[in-house]
Amino acid sequence: MNCGCSSSNARSDASAAIVSRSLDPAAAVRRLSVPACAKINFGLALVGRRPDGNHELQSVFVPLDLADDLQLELAPSAGAEVTLVVESEAGTPGGVIPSDDRNLAVRAGRAFLERSGLHFSLAIRLSKRIPVAAGLGGGSSDAGAVLRTLDEAFPDAVDPGTLAGIALELGADVPFFLDPRPAWVGGIGERIEPLPVWPEFALVLLNPGISLSTAEVFRATDVLRSALTPPGAAPTLRSLREIAGIVASNRPDALASLLSNDLLPAAVRLCPPVARLQQRLRDAGASMVGMSGSGPTVFGVFGNADEAHEAVERMQTVAPIWARVALGAKSG
Repeated sequence: MNCGCSSSNARSDASAAIVSRSLDPAAAVRRLSVPACAKINFGLALVGRRPDGNHELQSVFVPLDLADDLQLELAPSAGAEVTLVVESEAGTPGGVIPSDDRNLAVRAGRAFLERSGLHFSLAIRLSKRIPVAAGLGGGSSDAGAVLRTLDEAFPDAVDPGTLAGIALELGADVPFFLDPRPAWVGGIGERIEPLPVWPEFALVLLNPGISLSTAEVFRATDVLRSALTPPGAAPTLRSLREIAGIVASNRPDALASLLSNDLLPAAVRLCPPVARLQQRLRDAGASMVGMSGSGPTVFGVFGNADEAHEAVERMQTVAPIWARVALGAKSG
């Protein structure tokens, strides 16, 4: 199951027609539409650091029904030209979204076209609904959606190893979004093991309306850990088998034990509202509360969508706080 965040049938029908590498000027312009879903981290543990400075992690990634929307237009061209137009949904937190090579979706499109040798221009129109720099993987998901859509459109253009390499070069979260489904993720994001069982949660997402730099949160985490962690202390490691067993038990107390996030102390130092929003979720009746990625988005788990919507109403959040009910995907 691909978690419902991609309209695979529609994309397959459209992409089946995009098989030519010809520069024939009479070739039709091809248009494709694809959603790019957000994710939450159901817990995150930092378990090591590589010589190049990259942190190794363990986490459970869960895709959500909250998604950006991308419209891709391909046309024969003399070179690999990529353009991007961004439209943000009113009230979505985040600053100005770049439309040049600083945007992962642009870089993803250009990398695919260049590695494949395809002579096409790619015009992307991005409707942004996922908050920016929020720990929800929005930019990475946009890049993953571009890569998997182009891969389906040109199934023989690049081999799977090359596609995975492009994704990892773009960012640690991007490989997950090549096939987003509940999964255990390790290494620097390149080790992905889909979970055979995952319950469908109703979630309330809260964001304080403040962007947090992932790099800053990791730097602050390194400082805090070096100051507070006893010398020689070993990180907590959980095997895929252990996590799968906890999930299969479907016990709230066991599931809650997964929610520890090693980046939370640093995120709270840099953005104190994170702790306050977590408390508001507890007060509103969330059975479990966590922070996604490097924050500042936090989430509470509720029994069903009705309970989640009622919790949002009770909290009566006002701008700049952003509140949204979302469903976490169920394995299948």
